[in-house]
Amino acid sequence: MYPMLKPALRRAWRSHGTVQFGTTRAHAVKFGPLDITTGSFLELLDGTRGLPLLYEEARALGLSEAQVDTLVDRLVNAGLADDVRAAGAEADALRSRPGALERHRPDLASLSVVHPEPGGGMRRLAARRAMRVQVRGAGRVGAAIAAVLSGSGVGRVEVLDGGHAEPSDVSPGGLPATAVGERRDTAARQLVRRSAPGTAPRATETAGSPGGGEPGLSLVVVAPRDGFSVYVPDPRSAEPWITSGTPHLYAGVMEATGIVGPLVLPGGTACAQCMALERAARDPDWTRMLSQWRSGRRTAVQACDLGLATAVAGLAAAHALSFLDGDLPASTGTRWEAALPLLDWRAERWSPRLDCTCGAAGDIGRDRSSGSEARQDTMAG
Repeated sequence: MYPMLKPALRRAWRSHGTVQFGTTRAHAVKFGPLDITTGSFLELLDGTRGLPLLYEEARALGLSEAQVDTLVDRLVNAGLADDVRAAGAEADALRSRPGALERHRPDLASLSVVHPEPGGGMRRLAARRAMRVQVRGAGRVGAAIAAVLSGSGVGRVEVLDGGHAEPSDVSPGGLPATAVGERRDTAARQLVRRSAPGTAPRATETAGSPGGGEPGLSLVVVAPRDGFSVYVPDPRSAEPWITSGTPHLYAGVMEATGIVGPLVLPGGTACAQCMALERAARDPDWTRMLSQWRSGRRTAVQACDLGLATAVAGLAAAHALSFLDGDLPASTGTRWEAALPLLDWRAERWSPRLDCTCGAAGDIGRDRSSGSEARQDTMAG
């Protein structure tokens, strides 16, 4: 073991004999009791020394091997120490790509805090490389989501869209101005490749049907340029994902309102058809209005504020990554909305319908967990 104190957690002495690791409420941990000698020994836990060398340097400070073992065990159990050589073959492969790993240092520091077990952060970061995500839409929201996912280490990011890029598609985090006039799928493929860390080429695709008919699809992110398809998702377009059991997350901007979610887990949470049935049950005029909204051809420019679109893309990408890393984010079965100008994010929970054929209503009691839950302060002693 090569123990290293989590670099992302700032340290401060709270009082004599007690150190606090971390500043935010969600991840702060109190650790003690510690004396001055043991506190000095903490500075040696930087990942460059194995236990034999740590034993040797500890003896110079007057600490025994047993004391070192006890201290390291307590730090590990409190989620404060990592092992820089842990996490298996996939992590070793990532370490062998120094350029990519240097790009990922901030991501790794974050993951090591969220997943406190030794090697937990590196294991999840390495696992992203084998994942395949499909983003449906290459507008201001979709293209930025694809870029963030690729830059975060997702090995295969596919972007599906039609037509040619227009000036209104351009955004700082998405398609560049030089993409105007190019096919959207081609421009998005180039964006994904540029965003990927390291020099190894990314396998990207821009063709196929929803769900792709191909195994290994980890997630579909539905982010069409027309935000109406996110606010009122069409159950027919989601049928292939429900049938194949493919998780899918909605994200977009509709009439100056940002939308993230719901993340649909087929058979476990409300689907697009559940949402349609619930809306019709709540509002007797809904079906009539919906048929009018969907009829005809819209030529008006979509209201998609650049700042709001960027915020939606970032939040949606973060929710997607949380899911890919093995957690259920707050968008699971829930839609988050924020409207200009106040930008007050509000959540709306959607429950599965018994009259929907997706079958999720039989699993309403499914346990939901979130990696964002605050850990309780730990006094090790």
